[in-house]
Amino acid sequence: MKNLFAIIGLALLVASCSQPAADQKSGSADSTAQKIERGKYIVTIAGCNDCHSPKMMTDKGPVPDPARLLSGHPENMPLEPYDTSTAKGWMLFNMNLTAMHGPWGTSFTANLTPDTATGLGSWTEQQFFTAIRKGWYKGIEGGRMLLPPMPWQGFAEMTDEDLRSVFAYLKSLPPVKNAVPAAIPPGQ
Repeated sequence: MKNLFAIIGLALLVASCSQPAADQKSGSADSTAQKIERGKYIVTIAGCNDCHSPKMMTDKGPVPDPARLLSGHPENMPLEPYDTSTAKGWMLFNMNLTAMHGPWGTSFTANLTPDTATGLGSWTEQQFFTAIRKGWYKGIEGGRMLLPPMPWQGFAEMTDEDLRSVFAYLKSLPPVKNAVPAAIPPGQ
C-alpha cells in the first residue's frame, strides 16, 4: 500500500511539473511582449478605439485611422452646431465618436498614446490605475472625475494584471502629439 501511495505521489508530481503554470493558462503576461500583446487584445475587445481613435472613411464605413490610433479627439476638429432644444434629454456623439454632449456638458476623448506632452507618456502605472479604478481624470485624486461616456466603472473590475497589460500596450504605441480640448461645462 505504501508503494501505491508513493507511485501516485510521484505521478502527481511529474504531471504537475509538465503542466503550464496557472498564470500562463489564464493568459497572464510574464514578459513585456506578452504583456503588450495581452493589452492590445483587451483594448481591442473593450472597444477603446471606438471612441479614442479618430476615424477615416473606407469602403467598409468609418474605421480607426491607423496614423492617429488612440490619440483622442483631434485638437483642430471643430464641433458641428446642433439644435439644443431637440438635443435636450439626449446624448450626442460627433461623427468621429471622439466628442460627446450630454447633461454633463461636452467631453472629448483623451489621447491615450505615450506622447509626453499631450498623452499618457508621463503617467505612472499608479496614475493609470487611479484613473481606471477610481475615475479620476489623469489619475490625479481630488481633480475632476472622468466624464461620460467613459465606462470606467466597468473597466475598474479588470484584474491588476489586465490593467498592467493595457498600460504596457498603450505605452508601446507610437506617440501622437494631439492636445485634446478641455471639457466644456453644461450651458457653455
